[in-house]
Amino acid sequence: MSKREDVIIKSEEIENQKRIMLLVNNINSDGEKYAFVETYGCAQNVNDSEHLLGMLEKMGYKKTDDKKRADVIIYNTCAVRENAELKVFGNIGALKALKRDKPNLIIGVCGCMMQQEHIVEQIKKRYKHVDIVFGTHSLYRFPEILYNAITKNERVIVFKNEDGKIAEDLPIHRDGAVSEGVSVMYGCNNFCTYCIVPYVRGRERSRKKEDIIKEAKDLAKRGVKEIMLLGQNVNSYGKDIDAYIDFPDLLNEVSKVEGIERIRFMTSHPKDLSDKLIDTIAQNKKVCKQLHLPIQCGSNKILKIMNRKYTKEEYLEKIRKVKEKIPNITLTTDIIVGFPGEDNADFEQTMEVLKTVRYDSVFSFIYSKRRGTPAEKMEDVITAEEKKANFDRMIELQNIISAEKNAEYYGKNYEILVEGVSKTNPDFLTGRTDGGKIVNFAGEKDLIGKFAEVKITKSHTWSLTGELV
Repeated sequence: MSKREDVIIKSEEIENQKRIMLLVNNINSDGEKYAFVETYGCAQNVNDSEHLLGMLEKMGYKKTDDKKRADVIIYNTCAVRENAELKVFGNIGALKALKRDKPNLIIGVCGCMMQQEHIVEQIKKRYKHVDIVFGTHSLYRFPEILYNAITKNERVIVFKNEDGKIAEDLPIHRDGAVSEGVSVMYGCNNFCTYCIVPYVRGRERSRKKEDIIKEAKDLAKRGVKEIMLLGQNVNSYGKDIDAYIDFPDLLNEVSKVEGIERIRFMTSHPKDLSDKLIDTIAQNKKVCKQLHLPIQCGSNKILKIMNRKYTKEEYLEKIRKVKEKIPNITLTTDIIVGFPGEDNADFEQTMEVLKTVRYDSVFSFIYSKRRGTPAEKMEDVITAEEKKANFDRMIELQNIISAEKNAEYYGKNYEILVEGVSKTNPDFLTGRTDGGKIVNFAGEKDLIGKFAEVKITKSHTWSLTGELV
């Protein structure tokens, strides 16, 4: 267990970064400056980007969605899947012409990809128009990195191969959403053989309860009604701090914040899902009746190779307890198809889990190798065509289950937290049930940010349609 002083960035260092923000702001005082930030990956990355935008605001930059207008362009990257990496490289390459036309444009790449030395080397050699490169562990030093790039007119590349630390009191930009994310911990100690996260995010480190509560109170003052507590494995919260509270106790503490009406969280590791947490979800009215519990695969053989530290039987027993104590809970999961060593018989066991649990929805993808993970060197036993066929069969089955689960909502009334205008129909509003189901319905925009009672009049595979009661 690490000492807390080794885990927290000293306040003097944060104050130093704030002084540098003022220096950059003074440099930018001769006219309007704009910043474009694009985020890939998980909700934790989104939260990091909010801090980047907060620091950019303090440095005199306004947020823009137009790259051509921007004076600073930052890509905050994800290292979990190959597709996200390829997109980043494509987008960086496409900026070469823009940089040629606008030489003072600062182009930066940060985030999880930049915690991998081979990626940093690739950017150094192949993308010379990129000005700044830094990983997740150096995010708090962004003002200093940007200042050096501007004033010294040179590339600034920061690579830190170490466990990260917690930086409190950094500026944050929120877009005024009804629901916001609050990180409660960073990093992961599980070392699943397919996963790059422990290598790019470092070991588990929990924020102090007081800092989390303060952030929740600040959000409540801004009118935020719902918060999502974030961490790679929230069930491990507090284990790295001597004599500290656990995650169920943290949920109960956050629920005392006046103005916060709903609390969600992700992600939970099945091996750490306790009876106490199940009871807390069941008993605390503010904790949403929704659980994302990644199984990844239904075969014990593959779960062992993945280093998941639970069996299918143990997982299903926990699901049984959850359903018994919270009958109307919304259940979602993650599944990897085609992991090295998985044969068709192993895959059939995953299909059996889908039929047994009947998840509301599933986040799934075909396994792609991640450099630096143990699974990178493991051999496949089925072909790419077989993996694709299995994946398609799984999606087909899950679509049927999702549609059947949503059909159960027809004709019933639900309290919806109205989040905004529907993306699929601009004449409709959209919001979520307590269980996280998306509901679209006709209503006036002054309902945004409020709760509304809606009767479900139509069910679809991925969403519900309703009318105001």
